[in-house]
Amino acid sequence: MKRIYFDHSATTPVDKNVATSVLEYMTDKFGNASSIHSFGREARRAVEESREKVAALIGATPNEIFFTSGGTEGDNLAIKGVAFANRKKGNHIITSAIEHHAVLHTCDYLEKHGFQITYLPVDEYGMIRLEDLKNAVTDKTILISIMFANNEVGTIQPVKEIGAFAKERGIYFHTDAVQAAGNYPIDVKADNIDLLTMSGHKFYAPKGIGALYIRRGVRIESIQHGGAHERNLRAGTENVPGIVGLGLASEIAKNEMNNRVERISKLRDKIISEVSSNIPHTKLNGHPKLRLPGNVNFSFLYLEGESLLLNLDMKGIGASSGSACTSGSLDPSHVLLAMGLTHEVAHGSLRISLGHDNTEEEVDYFLEVLPEIIDRLRAMSPLYGESAELKPANPCSNCHVH
Repeated sequence: MKRIYFDHSATTPVDKNVATSVLEYMTDKFGNASSIHSFGREARRAVEESREKVAALIGATPNEIFFTSGGTEGDNLAIKGVAFANRKKGNHIITSAIEHHAVLHTCDYLEKHGFQITYLPVDEYGMIRLEDLKNAVTDKTILISIMFANNEVGTIQPVKEIGAFAKERGIYFHTDAVQAAGNYPIDVKADNIDLLTMSGHKFYAPKGIGALYIRRGVRIESIQHGGAHERNLRAGTENVPGIVGLGLASEIAKNEMNNRVERISKLRDKIISEVSSNIPHTKLNGHPKLRLPGNVNFSFLYLEGESLLLNLDMKGIGASSGSACTSGSLDPSHVLLAMGLTHEVAHGSLRISLGHDNTEEEVDYFLEVLPEIIDRLRAMSPLYGESAELKPANPCSNCHVH
């Protein structure tokens, strides 16, 4: 049976060249980067070379890159660190209703410690409205945290416009770019981004390594105390193998960015076109154009997403119904609900996230088996028996009803 991986937004395989480099720094070049002997100096050189590669990926300078354990730690450090360091200036933070839980739960924590949080709504495509953002700002606003691209529906936010507005108002702008970094072009200087979170395992580096970009001059406090690692901002022995892997993955991503984006976007658009045309009662979630190259998210009316995933898995296809971090939850996606979908429609969602190693042959196989699975599941649905007489729930211009 074919085995096809369509869940790259959850995690990616480690690039074979990256894995070789990681192994080398776990075995032969195993020194502690804080040691002053030759073993330590060797590790330190590797860390600083990787810092340069990560910085180059997003248009930063090396001294603005701080290594972390991944996206969750990066979001916590960025938001809590800025909040506590700038508390005398203000206590108001603006974010959106569709952020990753690493942001939402961090903001919830800060609310319990005297901060005021505004959660911006989104439109039917998962996009914030700039007017809402501008209206939400007060003289106490110290931070805007809006994700670069959504992990579930792939919508890319108006980052450049947000950054320009934040700069104009003297407010720090943080973006969770975990899904975008390494998979979509980013220029932190051109977009006036003050802090940016990235995670290695989303673009072919190991799990457990990430980075936080902090623009020079940003006022921020450490939230993890101990040694003087990462220029006193992130205590703890450096994960040298992971850092080396992140650096090499960043270099590869930068060199191959344009080709990857073009090729994956074509596969994405083929899936969107074929499924929208051939499967009735289907809704594309997310912006039809301003979305990540590899992201496809559909809601299929009159069926349940978990059953769809299990049936696809039996055909050898690994996909998702949303964020991997909430896969154990029975609740519908908070992202889809915020976009206006009903609970029933949100429960029937499927996320396909493509990687650079996926092929058109794999896409064709998916397009071949998907209609049969959906027909079979809908045949067992008590709602679908009446569907010929009904209009689909939550109708919109983006639904395709045959």
